[in-house]
Amino acid sequence: MNHEKKSDDTLIEIDHVTFGYDASRLILNDISLNFPRGKVTAILGGSGCGKTTLMRLIAGVHGVNSGRVVFDGEVLDHRDKAQMFRLRRRLGMLFQFGALFTDLTVFDNVAFPLREHSDLPEALIRDIVLMKLNAVGLRGAASLRISEVSGGMARRIALARAIALDPELIMYDEPFAGLDLISMGVAAKLIRTLNDITGATSLVVSHDVPECMAISDYVVLMAVGGRIVAHGTPRELMDSRDPETRQFTRGEPDGPVKFHYPAPDIAEDFGDRSAEAAGAGGRAG
Repeated sequence: MNHEKKSDDTLIEIDHVTFGYDASRLILNDISLNFPRGKVTAILGGSGCGKTTLMRLIAGVHGVNSGRVVFDGEVLDHRDKAQMFRLRRRLGMLFQFGALFTDLTVFDNVAFPLREHSDLPEALIRDIVLMKLNAVGLRGAASLRISEVSGGMARRIALARAIALDPELIMYDEPFAGLDLISMGVAAKLIRTLNDITGATSLVVSHDVPECMAISDYVVLMAVGGRIVAHGTPRELMDSRDPETRQFTRGEPDGPVKFHYPAPDIAEDFGDRSAEAAGAGGRAG
């Protein structure tokens, strides 16, 4: 996976992108990545490393501080509403918490993007919605309310909605969060199968290593501070001798990645009570 030089096989190019919600803390720090067409790329990393922020930049939710995000050769401008509407027609998004409309039925949730972004007759929309629900195993649940389905089912409904428009790019934000082992396996298989059947490009943001390693063509490992720690095939990352990469892929508690968020010396916050406070924190843990 070449993250330096763009080729015709590249759908998304992240070109020296820096982004922060304010000037005091950068979320992404001068990163460059290329995401190839037709492949599943996993973006892994701990909480707060900028994985979801990167997706938001690709979707045009935020604009970069510097650098460029390029979608199929076109530089994104999040202020250009016409461009954003046109390009978002070409992508599907599975949000971290589903983001389903609770006052609509399962059917109407999946139908929503078709009604919003197309002029298709209702009879054709019905057929498409039922096909998408069938792909995720929930055609029989079409008439249910969202309050009547389980968390795992809701995630699959959100996936059906994300693929309703047959998007060229599908972005999954923590698709395995909160799922039991069976549902997690089903979700992982669906992502891989849908990618292969449709020829779409898939970006999977997660911190679940085994599932992503099993279904991805390429993997990007990010760290807090907006750094790219490693990239390559799943086998290359699993075999890496880099201490930071090994710690994350193996889930080791000790290593370069620290548990504590950067903070002043504990004595500055607690003064003479620092030792007692540290001990209490240890006992609480």
